[in-house]
Amino acid sequence: MTTPAPQPIATLPTSDCAALVRGEHADPFAVLGPHTVDRDGRVVIAVRVLAPGADAVRVRAGRRTIAATQIDVAGLFEAILDPAASVPIDMATGRARYRLEVVAADGSTTLVDDPYRHGPAIADEELARFVTGEHLGVGELLGAHAVTHQKLKGVRFAVWAPDARRVSVVGGLNHWNGIAHPMRPRGSTGVWEIFLPGLAPGEMYKYEIQPRSGKPFMKTDPAGGFTEVRPGTASIVVDDVRVRAPSSGQARGESRSIVAAPGSAGTGLDRPISIYEVHVGSWRRESDPVSPHGRWLTWNELADRLVPYAAAMGFTHLELMPITEHPYDGSWGYQSTGYFAPTSRHGTPAEFARFVAAARSAGIGILLDWVPAHFPRDAAGLARFDGTPLYEHPDPRRGTQPDWGTLVFHWGRREVSDFLLSSALHWLDRFGLDGLRVDAVASMLYLDYSRKEGEWLPNRFGGRENLEAIDFLRRLNQVVHERHPRALMCAEESTAWPHVTRPASEGGLGFDLKWNMGWMHDMLAYFEQDPIHRRFHHGKLTFVMYYAFSERFLLPLSHDEVVHLKRSLLAKMPGDPGQRFAHLRALYATQWSHPGKKLLFMGGEIAQWAEWNFATQLDWGLLDDPEEGVFHRGVGLLVRDLNALYRDEPALHGQDHALQGFEWIDFQDDASSIVSYRRIASDPEDFLVIVANYTPVTRRGYRIGVPAAAGYAEILNTDATKYGGGGIANAAVVTADPVPAHGRAHSIELTLPPLSLLFLRPVHPDRTGPHRPRVVLAKPVANRRRTS
Repeated sequence: MTTPAPQPIATLPTSDCAALVRGEHADPFAVLGPHTVDRDGRVVIAVRVLAPGADAVRVRAGRRTIAATQIDVAGLFEAILDPAASVPIDMATGRARYRLEVVAADGSTTLVDDPYRHGPAIADEELARFVTGEHLGVGELLGAHAVTHQKLKGVRFAVWAPDARRVSVVGGLNHWNGIAHPMRPRGSTGVWEIFLPGLAPGEMYKYEIQPRSGKPFMKTDPAGGFTEVRPGTASIVVDDVRVRAPSSGQARGESRSIVAAPGSAGTGLDRPISIYEVHVGSWRRESDPVSPHGRWLTWNELADRLVPYAAAMGFTHLELMPITEHPYDGSWGYQSTGYFAPTSRHGTPAEFARFVAAARSAGIGILLDWVPAHFPRDAAGLARFDGTPLYEHPDPRRGTQPDWGTLVFHWGRREVSDFLLSSALHWLDRFGLDGLRVDAVASMLYLDYSRKEGEWLPNRFGGRENLEAIDFLRRLNQVVHERHPRALMCAEESTAWPHVTRPASEGGLGFDLKWNMGWMHDMLAYFEQDPIHRRFHHGKLTFVMYYAFSERFLLPLSHDEVVHLKRSLLAKMPGDPGQRFAHLRALYATQWSHPGKKLLFMGGEIAQWAEWNFATQLDWGLLDDPEEGVFHRGVGLLVRDLNALYRDEPALHGQDHALQGFEWIDFQDDASSIVSYRRIASDPEDFLVIVANYTPVTRRGYRIGVPAAAGYAEILNTDATKYGGGGIANAAVVTADPVPAHGRAHSIELTLPPLSLLFLRPVHPDRTGPHRPRVVLAKPVANRRRTS
C-alpha cells in the first residue's frame, strides 16, 4: 500500500536545502536520511533523500510504502514516517529501517538502501590514531573497501581532505554527479567517509571535492587499490589482496631470498644478492595489430616468463622499476599517483599477487622501486588535493622539485608521513614483497638539492640538511624492520652522506644497502677509456677500495646508465665489435668479483647495442643474429655462470661488507693495466684469486704472489670460447712455485688473455674442507631466449 505524501514541513531550513542542492553542505548526514522532527506537536520521522534526476522517490518501511514529496526541483525529496505506524527500527543504530524506491524519468525504478540512514563506518579511535601520526594502516583506514556494515554488504569510502568544503563519491552509481552522494565529515580529523550499501568490487569511482573557494574538481583516490588503465584516472573498487607471508627460516628455493634488519642476529647480508632490474612494460612484449611496439605482458604472463627466466639466469631478486600506478609512461613509474595500487597496465592486483607468489615459489625475491621523494602535478593526483597544499610542502622553496617539475612531500606533516609509511608496509604486508629500493634519497636529504642560492629554505639551525626527511627515513627503516625483520631496504643515494646503512639508533639512516654510485661512475669512466690510455686512469679502477667498507654497498649497473644518449653498456665499450664484447665481459666479471651486492639492468645480459627504450621490448632478436648472436648469447652465459659462481662461493659473498673479505695482491701495475686480488670467506683458508687484464694484449708468464703453496684451478675465464672469447687459457691446475712475489713466499705464473678476468681457486689434493671440487658452470645454449 502506498501512502500519499503529506505537504512539506518547515523543519528543514531553506539554507540547508539550498546548500544541499548546490553541493556545498558541510555536513549532509545532519539533514539527509531519517531525522526525528516535531510536526504539529508530535514527533515524526522525516526521511530526506537527495536524488538528482529522479522523477519520484518512495520510502518502503515494513509493509508500507510512503511517497516522498519533492521539496526542491534539483532532486531533494522528503517523506514523513509516523512512529505510531509500526515503523521498523534498526536495533544497531536506533534509526528507522527502510529502503528507497527511486523512479527515473523513463519510469524505471531502482530499489536501494539509503546510505544516510547508517552511522559512521570508521571508529573514532582509528581516526584519533591517524591525526596523531600513529596509524600505519592508512591503506585500510582510507580508500574504498568492500565491507559488511550494520549487517549490510557494501563499500566504505574514506578520504582525507581537511580543507574541503564538501567531498562526494562520484561514479557510474550516480552518473558522476557530485551532488548525489556527499560524504560525512569526521569532525576535525579532516577525514570524510560514507558507506554505500549494495556496491561491490568492480565499481569505478572518484572523489569530487568542493574547495573553500572556486569550482569543484575530481580526484583519484590516494589510497585506492586499483585504477583504470591510462589515460583514464578513475579508481576501481577491488577486493583486498593478501599474499601469505613465508614462514621464518625457509631457505632460498622454498620461498624467497630476503635478509634481516641491520644489527640483528644473522642479518642475511652474508648471502648472495644478485638483482635483475626490470621495467616490466618493456622487458618483453606480445605482437599487437594496434601497436607497432606490441602490447604489455600481463602479470600472469610475466609470472610464466619473467620469473623462470630470472631463475634460470641465477638472479636472487627481481627489482621492479615503479609499478605503483602512474599516468605517464615516459616517467617509467617514478611519478606516481597511486601509492597503494599496482599499475593496471598489466592486470589486476590479484594477478600481481599471483606474479609475486610465482616468484616466491621459484626462490626469487621481489623488490619494489618506491618513490617517497616527490609526486607529479597531474590534476587527478595528489597535487593540491583539497584545494590547498596537502601532501606537498606549502613553501615552494621546499615543496617543488626543479629537476623533474614535481612536488615534494611534506614529511613533517604527521598524516603525510603515515600515508607514505603505510604505502611502504602495504607492499610488504599485502603483497609479500621482499623489500624496497627507495628512490632519490639524495634529493630528500638536502634542502638545496638542485637549487641555486636563495631558492631554498634552511632548516631551523641554518643548515642544508632536511631534518624532516631524515626523521622520516629513519622511521621508515625502523618501522619496516620491526614489522618485517628480513626485508631488504636499499637506498639510491648518490652523495657522501655518512652512515646511510648504520642503524638509526647509532645515528644512521637505517638502510640495509646503499647504491655505490661512485663505483659505477668510476668503472664506466675507466672502461670507456681506450686501453692505451688506461694506465693514466688506473686510480679509477682502484679508488673504490678506499671506501668500499664505509657502508654496506650494492654495485649497480642500472637503467640510468643506458638512457638519455648515454648509450648502452656494450656501446660504451671501445674498440672493434669483438673487443667491445670482451670489455663488457670484463666489466661484468669485475662487478661480480668486487665486494658488494650486484644489480644489472635488463638487456645488459644480452649485450644490447641500443639504449633502453621504455616504449618497446628488448632486442631479443640479437640472440639469433647469424654473425654476432654467438657473442650476445655468450655474454648471457657468462652472467649466468657469474651468478652461479657468486652463489656457490662463500668467498665472493660471505664477507661482502667486511674488510677481511678482500685483499689486494697487486694494484700497482698501472703500466700493464693489470690488478690482482683475493676474495676471502669467513674461513680464511677459503678464498679465490682474481686476476684482471684490462688491455687487448695477451700477457704470458705473468707472475703473481699467492698466500698458499697449492695448485690453483682456473674456475672461470671470461675469454672462454663459450662466452665468445678467444679461448686462451691456463693449465687445469697451476702449481705454486717457491718464488717470492708481491710480498708472498710463493707465486704462480699465468697466461693472461686479453681484456679478461681469471678466477682461480686453491686446490689441495691431500685436503678436504673449504677447497671444494671444481664448480660445474652452465653449458652453452643455442638460443638464450628459450630460457624464458
